[in-house]
Amino acid sequence: MTSHIDTDEIDRKALREVLSVANFARRYRLSIEEEQRLTKLFGQFATKQELLMNARRPQSGR
Repeated sequence: MTSHIDTDEIDRKALREVLSVANFARRYRLSIEEEQRLTKLFGQFATKQELLMNARRPQSGR
């Protein structure tokens, strides 16, 4: 079964939310090196979407 997603219903405001890179790294338990990489890439602040799309997390084994 398929369903139609109305793009008008997507909350675009949440993706444009500006966050501190340091707080984002703490919240998502990123390594110090990854936090430094994101800071070098974006500076001290970036949008939530930018951070989510560019953050690298190590794969956890099962």
